[in-house]
Amino acid sequence: MNPFAISNRLRCLLSEPHFNARKWISSRAFASTFKYDDLEIVTKDIDLNENPFKEELQFGSTFTDHMLEIKWTESKGWEKPIISPLHNFSLHPASKVFHYAQELFEGMKAYYCIDGKIRLFRPQMNMSRMLRTAKRAGLAEFDENELLKCIKKLIQIDKRWVPNKPNHSLYIRPTFMGTEATLGVASAKESILFCILSPVGSYFKNKLEPIALFADPNAVRAFPKGVGNYKLGSNYGPTIKIQQNAVKEGCQQVLWLFGDDHQLTEVGTVNIFVYLINENNEKELITPPLEDELILPGITRDSVLTMTREWNEFKVTEKRITMKEVQKALKENRLVEIFGAGTACIVSPVNRIKYQNENIILPTDETHKISQRILNKMTEIYYGQVSHKWMLSIDE
Repeated sequence: MNPFAISNRLRCLLSEPHFNARKWISSRAFASTFKYDDLEIVTKDIDLNENPFKEELQFGSTFTDHMLEIKWTESKGWEKPIISPLHNFSLHPASKVFHYAQELFEGMKAYYCIDGKIRLFRPQMNMSRMLRTAKRAGLAEFDENELLKCIKKLIQIDKRWVPNKPNHSLYIRPTFMGTEATLGVASAKESILFCILSPVGSYFKNKLEPIALFADPNAVRAFPKGVGNYKLGSNYGPTIKIQQNAVKEGCQQVLWLFGDDHQLTEVGTVNIFVYLINENNEKELITPPLEDELILPGITRDSVLTMTREWNEFKVTEKRITMKEVQKALKENRLVEIFGAGTACIVSPVNRIKYQNENIILPTDETHKISQRILNKMTEIYYGQVSHKWMLSIDE
């Protein structure tokens, strides 16, 4: 078929005297993404002088007054985005999200900065990762910039919920789920993209108190060429039982291992870093590589790598590291520190690993720790103590 040929229908349309080509194309492209300019806002009648923080904030248990919601159907494409009072969904029992876990989400934060402005931390990366995951999940594509503008508006409306306290922030949870009511294993023809907001304090009760990890080689979080590097809800459900096992072993989180050589991959739901003196007597910060597609490309992970490379004080490497290498470095007094890094906890040092019925005690010498230094630098950026390109005002 001639690649430059056009349909007879289009030929007829073009020949019509009053045919508006621009309008015709626009009418068929309208549903390729939602638009911020079409945003409809329905606000809740609230007392703006009322203090919304009546209790100590537990992570992810308090929610703001409003939410963002955008529906999509295969027949019509994207509907207009709507910000309305927080409400429950009414979904058919056969909805895809319930049976085939066709669902994804993001996690990001907004901070009340010292100059009184509210800023987001690297939100463009979250939007790009969400779009990438939507493609992998077989859900509709969208313009990530339009979504970000809608989320910023949502925060503007609920800005009284952004905590003005140290170590506090507004956690932002954009979510996308298939809602078509059919039991066939296929991509949903109906879906909902929504966003809710939750003011939070520190993820752990005691800031930077070291945690213990449970490492079970028989429990694997992800496989090469799988979906472990996407933020799909289906990656998290199967980890809950192993987390329960970790608690029974006196540990706070799971250290996920992979392969016969027991490679370190992630800590709970965050990325892992190992700081040591390598066998060439060099200081080296190591985190597992993205190329194996086993781990999530965390925004905090990228930030730690970028920041420490800018320091140019030690070697920063993305490569595989095994439990055998960790044990060897510890035995030879070369292991300095292990810590996790992610949006929820920011930085979390590790002081013990329960591995193959052995408690591996890790160094906790404050002198050489870089986790505290990283946390301090990140905190300065989050709360506007220093001006940084990673922060985006909700008013920009």
